[in-house]
Amino acid sequence: MTSRTPAGRRTPAYAAATRADRSRTFPPLPARTGARGLFAASWWGSAWLDALETTALDSARLARGRTYARDGHVDTINVTPGRVIATVRGSRPRPYSAEIRLRTLSDQEWDTLLDAIAAEPAQLTALLAKKLPSALADGEVRLLPGPGDLVPRCSCPDNGRPCKHAAALCFQVARLLDADPFVLLLMRGRGERELLDELSRRNTALTAREARAHTRRDTAPATGGAADGGPAPAAAGERNAADPATAARAGAPDAAAAPETAGPGVLARAALADRPRPPLPPTVPLPAQPGRPPALPDGDGLPFDPDTLTFLAADAADRAHACLSAAAPPPPGGARPGHHSPFPDLPPWEDAVRLAATAHPTAGLTATTRALYRDLAAATGRAPTDVARSVAAWRQGGPEGLTLLDTIWNPPAGDFDRARSALLAADLPALRPRHNHLTDPERGIQLRFGHDNRWYPYEAEPGTDDWWPTGPADPDPVGALTTLLAR
Repeated sequence: MTSRTPAGRRTPAYAAATRADRSRTFPPLPARTGARGLFAASWWGSAWLDALETTALDSARLARGRTYARDGHVDTINVTPGRVIATVRGSRPRPYSAEIRLRTLSDQEWDTLLDAIAAEPAQLTALLAKKLPSALADGEVRLLPGPGDLVPRCSCPDNGRPCKHAAALCFQVARLLDADPFVLLLMRGRGERELLDELSRRNTALTAREARAHTRRDTAPATGGAADGGPAPAAAGERNAADPATAARAGAPDAAAAPETAGPGVLARAALADRPRPPLPPTVPLPAQPGRPPALPDGDGLPFDPDTLTFLAADAADRAHACLSAAAPPPPGGARPGHHSPFPDLPPWEDAVRLAATAHPTAGLTATTRALYRDLAAATGRAPTDVARSVAAWRQGGPEGLTLLDTIWNPPAGDFDRARSALLAADLPALRPRHNHLTDPERGIQLRFGHDNRWYPYEAEPGTDDWWPTGPADPDPVGALTTLLAR
């Protein structure tokens, strides 16, 4: 007879929740400075490593993998049914992609395993306490891997089985298993929430069957029709009614419709009403600078460019840091800053310049930045030199610096006119005014006055008109020119 699936488990929402439950991502585990001896703290973590070590072909690779794991070379770890994957940093700048594969359990094996857990409440209690019961691990369905069950793979050129990168991942997975044996169950095919929901259903059904059996025993007649004076044997229909699973196998028409009533219980809300709630943890302080994402490994046939993804991840970190900085509490006696996005909507060209300027904040031209400028130039129909000049302008003053690169304007009388007098009073070179520019073409120096009342220094080869932003903007024209002349 075909098993029935509850209607709630056929909905798209349930399917999406199951997919999310069957994927867990763990941040990089901290390095174990000075730690020696056994790498795993639990017996099941040690059993996991035994499965690796008994089939390893090179103990030296295992030793290097252990060192890599201990020193924190394994980055974020993702666990899905039958597969564990992570990037592992080796001696080269770009990390390698290592993974461990493990066979998942069949549906029949899961039924056997879940029945065993439901029949022994102590096993579920141990799992909820993040312990793996030995009776469950050594039961009819084998949970822990044996020799040859772990299949390592890696993008590195080493053909070792395993290589040091895959071995390092295995050692770190042992630490994950120490903390949570549900990670092992996920590798075998089911997520934690999914398993707990299924165990709850099985326990409810088991409790209902036991309650009905107890009721029938209490209400059964004292005399029976048996020759020996014992109770009369139950009819087939009564036996089926006592066990819904038996009735379903026998084809009883009302088996599926028979309601299962749970025993008396207490509402969770009432049980937890008087439980004290711990205080929330303190807010993590905002770092001074946004973090940098790790380099991604090379891969064939990927639907994206690893450098581009790293580039966008760095930009996302910059945006998040800027938003958190804007929302930070004000200093004592100060006013709370306004809640607005640090990055307003920009045209594609300006946003491309912003990305290039903020993702690679160094001013030097490296092979990476040259390749980036070439790609941006090809995508925007501009020359690589224009991209480099625009990036320098953005680093100098953000959107206003980029605007001043190609736009002139006529400032009103005031600060711009007083700037020439201030420069002469400071015994600095006299600059010729034109629009919002103060220029000495023979020296190749120029100051541009922005709408934000700051002065933007530029320089060029003497006698040419090839001006480049140089140095930071300054609200004081004397300071801006002094810095420019000191270069």
